[in-house]
Amino acid sequence: MEIAAAIFLQLRCELGFRKMAARSPSAHARHPAAIFLKPQEAEKNHLRTRGLTKMAAPTDKRLNSADRAIFLEAAQWIRHLDMRTPLRHQRRSGGETALSPRTYDQTSRRLYSATAAAKSEAAVGARLLPEELEITKLPNGLVIASLENYSPASKIGVFVKAGSRYESGNNLGVNHVLRLASNLTTKGASSFKITRGIEAAGAGLSVTSTRENMVYTVECLRDYVDTVMEYLINVTTAPEFRRWEVSDLQGRVKNDRLLAYQNPQVGVLENLHAASYRNTLANSLFCPDYRIGKVSPDEVLHQFVQNHFTSARMALVGLGVSHSVLKQVGEQFLNIRSGAGVASVKAQYRGGEIREQNGNDLVHAAVVVEGATVGSPEANAFNVLQHILGAGPYIKRGSNTTSKLSQAVSKATNQPFDVSAFNANYSDSGLFGVYAVSQAATTTDVIKAAVNQVKVVAQGSVTEADITRAKNQLKAHYLLSVENSSGMFNEIGTQALASGSYSSPAAVIQNIDAVTSADVVNAAKKFISGKKSLAASGNLENTPFASDL
Repeated sequence: MEIAAAIFLQLRCELGFRKMAARSPSAHARHPAAIFLKPQEAEKNHLRTRGLTKMAAPTDKRLNSADRAIFLEAAQWIRHLDMRTPLRHQRRSGGETALSPRTYDQTSRRLYSATAAAKSEAAVGARLLPEELEITKLPNGLVIASLENYSPASKIGVFVKAGSRYESGNNLGVNHVLRLASNLTTKGASSFKITRGIEAAGAGLSVTSTRENMVYTVECLRDYVDTVMEYLINVTTAPEFRRWEVSDLQGRVKNDRLLAYQNPQVGVLENLHAASYRNTLANSLFCPDYRIGKVSPDEVLHQFVQNHFTSARMALVGLGVSHSVLKQVGEQFLNIRSGAGVASVKAQYRGGEIREQNGNDLVHAAVVVEGATVGSPEANAFNVLQHILGAGPYIKRGSNTTSKLSQAVSKATNQPFDVSAFNANYSDSGLFGVYAVSQAATTTDVIKAAVNQVKVVAQGSVTEADITRAKNQLKAHYLLSVENSSGMFNEIGTQALASGSYSSPAAVIQNIDAVTSADVVNAAKKFISGKKSLAASGNLENTPFASDL
C-alpha cells in the first residue's frame, strides 16, 4: 500500500505542477515534486508522463490487487493531461484564457521546428560539393580511384582481372566458386565473424563477375568504412579455402546454375560465346556440371588466387571516401602479392554454331559476327548502329515497334515476336548481331528479315535524322547509367582497371557525337560480310543454319 500511495501522491504532484504551469511560466520553481524528491531521484523514478509505465507497472510483483487499483486510479488523473487530449483553450470565469496541455505541446513543436529549419538552412549554406575524381597508380601496379561526393553512404570495391576468360581447361568453374566463397574463413577472420561483423555495421558485401573482371564490393555508412574495409581486405587477399567449407559450396553452385539457366536467354548467350571463340571468352560464367565438386581448394582455388589476385591486376575504387584513406589502405594491405601475374591470352574468334534442341515452342536465337573492342572508335559506331536498328523498348512494358528491326520483321510475319540488336565489347574483341525470339514455325522468316534489315543499312539507306536520334538515345542511355552510384562505380572501376585512367561523361558524349554516317555504314557492312556465329534453343525444325545467312 505504501508503494501505491507514493505513486499516487507523485502523480497528484505532477498534476498540480502542470496546472500551475498553465497559469505561470515560473511555476517550475514551485514544482511540488521538488519538495518530495531530489532532481536525481526524480530522474531515476521517471517523473515524466511517458516514463510512468516504466516506474511501476500494474503487473509489478511489489503491488497487490489493492495497490494496482490505486495505481490505475492514479493513471486516470494523468490521462486527463495526455498531450493528445483534443483541447484548445480553457475560458475562465475572470475572462482569462489558459492554454491547454495540447496547445503547449503544439507551441513547443513550432518552436522546435523553427529552430531545426534555421539549422537546416545553415547546413545547406555549408554543404560540401563533390570533389573531382582522383586516380593514382602505385609503384606495385595497383590503381586507386576515388570520388569523394560526401555522401552519407560509402561504396568501396576491389576490381580484379580474374574473370572467367582467365580460366583454363584444368580449372574451369573456379570463377563461379569464388563468387560464392566471399564469406568463407580467411586468415584474419572466420566465416562467422565476417558475416556478423558486416551485419553489425549495417553493411553489405557482394561479389560479381564478368568474363573480364571480378568485383568485390562493400557498402556501408561513412562511419563504418574502417570496419568493413578490414573484411574486404581479408576476403580478397587472405582466403584460406578450408576443405569442408569449399565442399559445402557444391549445393550452392548447382542451385545457382539451375536458377540462372531457367532463363533461356542465359543459355543462348553462353552458347553464343562458346560457338564464337576458340578460347578465353568461350569460357562460361557458370561452373560446368561435370566440374561441380571438382574445384579443389589447394590445386585450383589457391593457385588461381595466387596467379591472378596480384597488385598489378587490381584496382581499389571508392565512392564517398577520401582518396588519402584509400591510398593508405592500398599501400599497406594490398601490397601482398606484387607482379603482373599470369599473362593474358588474346581471344580468337572462329565463328561457329551451337543448336540446343529442347522442343520449346518459343525459339531464342542470336546471330553475330566479331565486333569491336571496348573504348575504340569502331565500338562507338557499333553502339550507334545498335540504336538505329533497335536496342529494345524505351518505355517500361512498352513495345519495340519503332525500331527498324521490328518494322522489318512485322512485314514478314503476323505472329508474335521480339527482336533487337545485340552488342558486346571486350578488351580484345567484341560481338555484334541480332537477337530474336519467335514462334518455332516462323523462326526462319524472323531471322532472315532481321539480317536483311542490317543489309539495307549497309547499303547506305540511313538518314541523318536516324543517326541523330540513335546518338541521342545512346547518350541518354549512357548518362542515365552513370547517374546512380552503382553505374558510376562500375564505370570508374572498369576503366581504371583496364587503362589506369577515366574518361569523363563529357568525353564519352564527344566521342559519340564524332560518329559519322560512313562509320555506321561500315559497321553494318562488317556484319554482312563477317563470318557469322549462331546459337539457338527451342524447337529448331525451322531455324536456319549460320551458313544459310
